[in-house]
Amino acid sequence: MNSSAARDTVVAAATPPGQGGVGVIRVSGPDSAAVYAHITTSPLPAPRVATNVEFVVQNEPVDQGLVLYFPSPRSYTGEDVIELHTHGSPMVQDHLLAALVKAGARLARPGEFTERAFLNDKLDLAQAEAVADLIAAQTQLAARSAHQSLRGRLSTLVDSLADELIALRTFIEATIDFPDDDTDFLEQADIVARIKSIEVRCTELSRGVEQGVKLNEGLRTVLTGAPNAGKSSLLNALVGFEAALVTPVAGTTRDIIKESVNIGGVPLLLMDTAGLRETDDLVERLGNERARAALEDADIVLEVVDATATANVEDVGHQPAHHDIANALEIGGNSSTTIPHILVLNKVDLTDAEPGRDADAPATVRVSALDGRGVGELREAIKETAGLRFNPEQFIARRRHLRIFEQTADHIASARQFASPPVHIELVAEELRLSHEVLQQITGRFTTEDLLGEIFSTFCIGK
Repeated sequence: MNSSAARDTVVAAATPPGQGGVGVIRVSGPDSAAVYAHITTSPLPAPRVATNVEFVVQNEPVDQGLVLYFPSPRSYTGEDVIELHTHGSPMVQDHLLAALVKAGARLARPGEFTERAFLNDKLDLAQAEAVADLIAAQTQLAARSAHQSLRGRLSTLVDSLADELIALRTFIEATIDFPDDDTDFLEQADIVARIKSIEVRCTELSRGVEQGVKLNEGLRTVLTGAPNAGKSSLLNALVGFEAALVTPVAGTTRDIIKESVNIGGVPLLLMDTAGLRETDDLVERLGNERARAALEDADIVLEVVDATATANVEDVGHQPAHHDIANALEIGGNSSTTIPHILVLNKVDLTDAEPGRDADAPATVRVSALDGRGVGELREAIKETAGLRFNPEQFIARRRHLRIFEQTADHIASARQFASPPVHIELVAEELRLSHEVLQQITGRFTTEDLLGEIFSTFCIGK
């Protein structure tokens, strides 16, 4: 993806705004050395040697710190890069940034340093995204997985699948000009079996991508149930602060309230939803529709039930709200797509029941969101239900990657169908070409400027 177009020199603070022990300013581009000469009387240091210098603006010393010089191409961006390590004073940082801009540098856009690294073949697109994901990681699992992607784990797997597609495409396209008998040719070469093998690889890799997305975004954990069951109170108990408004009035929650939380290293996106019931209130009815939609996209469901209105677990199945939930989740059915489900009997502080997990039904937990009893056991149940365990080869992923694998799988499936009698060998070749082209969007071997702009605009400035 190396771009031969000359670029200007950019500069940005690489450390967060505010006071700190150290502040880092990064300069990258062909004029880095010339720009640097305007803020110090010291010569450019030897490559990759931290050197103490005095920073000067308009002949006035402003700070003393370290300078590191990384000449092209052995730098993060592949360009000449200079890093200024100053004291972490916002005033000093702003003063030096203004002087560097006046000297000819331009303030970098969000993610522009990593974008330049991608354009100069220092990183592929999946690795570049992993930089932002590592910075944003909220759990150790997510951070380790992001590091795997940054090291190229996802890219290696994608390239391996792409190589299989290339080999098969080459074999098929080389024979299109000799169409003696497409059917005999495909049968002798066992093309359908080879396509099926690629399909299996694509499915396996897609599962890893799905896990990577969950680590990145957090497992969507939906709190649902009848109004006034204590869903909002339970959300507050799980996150440790008052994120949701709690009142005795049924139907207080109308829209979905989302909070991220780390439970035993497992990232969750908790979603408090409106109580499910029949209503003539337009706003509450819209809230119910959103709640049902959230259920369909959930990774885990916490069905919250008022324990004071339920004599035993068996009674839950007779409640109208449970039927709503069951319809969305196929709870108790035989579908392989059934969403993991935990029954939470809340308000045990108003009953004689003991809080904790039900010995006969491990997916049932009795809690008091008011006094916190049983919430620890619920956290453990959620962690077990999530099923996320550290795999040293697990990579981080984005929903973009998942969509690409879905499209790739569709094209491969079409290629398999066209390879079966009656054979359409040109369409087999075309579908395999499309699958390869779509797959390459993950690493950026095939991409568009619009996609690059969308991805790098989500980065922090200075990275």
